[in-house]
Amino acid sequence: MSAEKKDYLLVDENGQGKPDKPWIFRTYAGHTNAKASNELYRKNLSKGQTGLSIAFDLPTQCGYSSDHEVSRPEIGKVGVPINSLEDFRILFDQIPIEEMNTSMTINGTSMWLLSLYVALAEERGVPLEKLNGTTQNDLIKEYLARGTYIYPPKESMKIIVDMYEYCLHNIPKWNPSNICSYHLQEAGATPVQELSFALATAIAVLDAIKERNCFTADEFEQCVGRISFFVNAGIRFVEEMCKMRAFTEMWEEITKERYGVKTAKYRVFRYGVQVNSLGLTEEQPENNAWRILIESLGVTLSRNARCRALQLPAWNEALSLPRPWDQQWSLRLQQVLAYETDLLEYPDIFEGSKVIESKVKALKEEAKLEIQKIVDMGGALVAIENGYMKSQLVKSQTERLSKINSNELVIVGKNKWTDGIKSPLMTDSDGGIFKVDPKSAEQTLNVLAEAKTRRNADLAKKSIEDLKQAAKDGKNLMPFSIACAKALVTTGEWADALREVYGEYNPPTGVDGQKLFLSDDKVSTVRGKVEAFTKANGHRPKIVVGKPGLDGHSNGAEMIAVSAKHSGFDVIYSGIRLSPEEIVQSAVEENANVIGLSILSGSHKEIVKQLFDELTHYKAKIPVVIGGIIPESDFEELKKMGIREIFTPKDYDLMSIMEKIIDIVSVEPALV
Repeated sequence: MSAEKKDYLLVDENGQGKPDKPWIFRTYAGHTNAKASNELYRKNLSKGQTGLSIAFDLPTQCGYSSDHEVSRPEIGKVGVPINSLEDFRILFDQIPIEEMNTSMTINGTSMWLLSLYVALAEERGVPLEKLNGTTQNDLIKEYLARGTYIYPPKESMKIIVDMYEYCLHNIPKWNPSNICSYHLQEAGATPVQELSFALATAIAVLDAIKERNCFTADEFEQCVGRISFFVNAGIRFVEEMCKMRAFTEMWEEITKERYGVKTAKYRVFRYGVQVNSLGLTEEQPENNAWRILIESLGVTLSRNARCRALQLPAWNEALSLPRPWDQQWSLRLQQVLAYETDLLEYPDIFEGSKVIESKVKALKEEAKLEIQKIVDMGGALVAIENGYMKSQLVKSQTERLSKINSNELVIVGKNKWTDGIKSPLMTDSDGGIFKVDPKSAEQTLNVLAEAKTRRNADLAKKSIEDLKQAAKDGKNLMPFSIACAKALVTTGEWADALREVYGEYNPPTGVDGQKLFLSDDKVSTVRGKVEAFTKANGHRPKIVVGKPGLDGHSNGAEMIAVSAKHSGFDVIYSGIRLSPEEIVQSAVEENANVIGLSILSGSHKEIVKQLFDELTHYKAKIPVVIGGIIPESDFEELKKMGIREIFTPKDYDLMSIMEKIIDIVSVEPALV
């Protein structure tokens, strides 16, 4: 082989040289209870998974214990419930945490979950310097997209800085926060917005660390080196690959020029990826397997911007939680890509491409302008409080859905080539979807009750009081949180202690002022029916868009609110985490004509029952419709409960949805 040819190979034809190591293979997993999740993790590790990526249930994410009233419908639905150190003992049973790279998708309660992990390590005699992993801990994206925030921005940032200070001195291999732009794209962010909003968040974190003035210059550089990112990769994989390269170059520039980081290894853009779930379809779901593969290419083909860790959704995640086999299929895709292809044997195959260079340059220029706009208004925290970033995301999502509705943006199987043979993957006895056994919640509640009974009550109470006093005094909260963990304090008790000091926060919804870019015959038809209703009743039809429970994925609710306004409805939408009582009370007080619920967490049956109980209490007969990830097998039961219409991800035509709603309202007037 010629010397020239060898220059383009990491491994030559005789096997000389060494290929790159593959990225970390992760599967985002956790469900039912700690025991079931532990069994799942150990099986996944035995199949070749090389890192843990833990999904927590919504009560855990939002700072509620499983025995809280708001938690009951949500226990174990979208992740594993964690109430105390006892649950971590079960969750990591027979798993050597000193050998694991553990990623925790946790935000509002990130300090608490890390404290439990530290307490478990110390209980096992594991040196903290051996712990390796990440707490997501990106509250800014929670205010924008995911919704599991608890405390106001300033106090949330204080908690993040506390964790950086503690981790650098005690858990040097731990990433205290992970700037997560994944959910931004899920909420409609363009590549430029994902770049700019994520980097503006990282700037806000580093500025807060500098302001604390708790590190030497060398230690601050190490803090910069601990910042990692969790990025989304969409279907436009060339553009997405360019976005990754832009991220890498911009982070190098920011850390070097803005923060003066001299050590090259601390300027490296370290990122993991989950590929896009927003584009997965309920229709012809088998096509999602190819979407996931194509999206993976955007973060693996380019060596100079290859991800450090990758987790893939399952083909059926637009339908429900994936089953173990579905997750195994996604893991096998990664293994085939890494070990059967020659991908890891070459340097960057796009180096020198004029097309790639031009696209990267354009993305960087636009993103820099957006970052400067955010910096000029006072930084990311101000852009959260004044609603700027949220309104921009809602606008982008509205534009995206408008394009899908007008067929300008083609989604195969959804708005084009919709006829197809029914997928044999959906013919299993379980319908191709996973459902949590409601009885499994009892095990979680039993473990919680037993832990409360067995603990030293005085020690638990003192630990909570010490935590509150530390928060009032502005001290670093990590040592006090770890003390709470060791005293078997619960998730809800920890979060409530800080709620008492910091209060809770409700950010702007971003819906005001948004509009759909639709003006076709369907719009005219719906508006005509709305006008007819208005003439007949002397007022516009009024809809309460309710987001009950703890699920914070608000895209669907926001788009229905915007669509209803576009159609001529009066709309009441006050954001996420409303109780059924609050939704019904609002509908009664506002004389609403219809209630629209948005539920994606799998708790639809429990919450719908609670809502109809409240309607009965108020003696109100208001039509109720529901949208979300709802299996067809649940439709009949929901309609028997009183639901008038059910919408799922396949119902993308916004005007068809609004026409069905105005037809219901016109035929069945509300009686309050």
